[in-house]
Amino acid sequence: MNKERANAYLHRMTTNYKDEEAILKKLGIEALNPMQLKAHEAISKEPEVILLSPTGTGKTLAFLLPLIKLLDPALKEIQLLIVVPSRELAIQIQQVISEMGSGFKALVVYGGRSGSKDRMELKHPPTILVGTAGRVADHIRRDVIETNYIKSLVLDEFDKSLEIGFREEMEEIVSELTALERKVLTSATQKLKVPSFLGMTQPTRLNYLTKAQPAIEYKLIVSPQENKLNSLLELLLHLGKKNGIVFCNFKASIQEVCDFLEDHQIDHVAFHGGLEQRDRERALIKFRNGTHRLLIATDLAARGIDIPELDFIIHYQLPMRADEFVHRNGRTGRMQSNGTAYILKWKEEALPVFIKDARAIALEPSKDRMTKEWVTLYLTGGKKDKISKGDIAGLFFKQGQLQNDELGLIELQPTCAFVAVPPARADQLIELLNNCKLKKKKIRISVLG
Repeated sequence: MNKERANAYLHRMTTNYKDEEAILKKLGIEALNPMQLKAHEAISKEPEVILLSPTGTGKTLAFLLPLIKLLDPALKEIQLLIVVPSRELAIQIQQVISEMGSGFKALVVYGGRSGSKDRMELKHPPTILVGTAGRVADHIRRDVIETNYIKSLVLDEFDKSLEIGFREEMEEIVSELTALERKVLTSATQKLKVPSFLGMTQPTRLNYLTKAQPAIEYKLIVSPQENKLNSLLELLLHLGKKNGIVFCNFKASIQEVCDFLEDHQIDHVAFHGGLEQRDRERALIKFRNGTHRLLIATDLAARGIDIPELDFIIHYQLPMRADEFVHRNGRTGRMQSNGTAYILKWKEEALPVFIKDARAIALEPSKDRMTKEWVTLYLTGGKKDKISKGDIAGLFFKQGQLQNDELGLIELQPTCAFVAVPPARADQLIELLNNCKLKKKKIRISVLG
């Protein structure tokens, strides 16, 4: 970087320092990590950036901070478009934008959501639009989205969108963005091939995949039976009170596993593409807040969703490709912490060539049985009612008579909220707090089923 460009960049950084400091404070972040700092600098000054970094390292904030600086608050049109492979990732990014408190309106669109509702909301364009490729392309075809003011494009988890068949839609979207000045691609895999339709010439590449490998121990469980359900049960009893994901290849397999675990009183929740969007969102909420410690999922949960640090993942069904194996494993051992990947195979089953260094172990039941420590309460009031997490915490402490250690994770959405509390206190809290007023809003409270 020459002296003139360096001075210009320093000026922009200084001008926006206080705003960014306030955003980080709102997010509860003390400082950006090295990847985020480097991405901030590159995206601020370069027209084309490819960012490769493991899941869970903060890529969303890495591209949002510099791109939000470039938005014109006086222009009431879409200026930043973020295209993602899944509904969950779209919602997650919108939530981060909301929590940043930048003042810019953001809207999320995706398949499965009402198209007419999208069109109604797009009549008053957001500054930032987040959406899945199929739904964004459809709105562009129908002239619902004005593309002439979109200067920045982010293709988040870009390779995943290609993998699930959105190439034509993405090509269509890019061809309509005639005012585009910045392109940012992100991925959590090394095998990123940039298609020609993106028109990238000399992109700046930031590769943090080899610098931040997760510390994962691979353990092999050999099942004497082709049906591995009993071996899965032994493994879960061995693990006890830990948080993890059991990965299956098919929705039908998930149903079989869930039915078996239900029969054996093992608490869990399912997550796959066949569920209604509302059920998918609520499954993740209850997994994040500890209501359920075990998620039974397809590879939809391997990346692109916001879930907590995990103690383990289990390959109940062996992955069919090396990248699936890598992304599943990436859900544990994140951010330089340790994790364990358990590989469950039938004794006559051959391991794929990409599964190496897995150590066979014997299982002993844990004394720490998996018990239900939290239940989730649903509140009919949210951000649009000017309610904050602090308001909810105050209500539960004062009127609900909870102790500090009895209030779990609070998740606040535009029209509702979800609060984790001990199961033994749930009925009492509903009796004490149902129909009370919070910020002039009469709220109803119930157990989330």
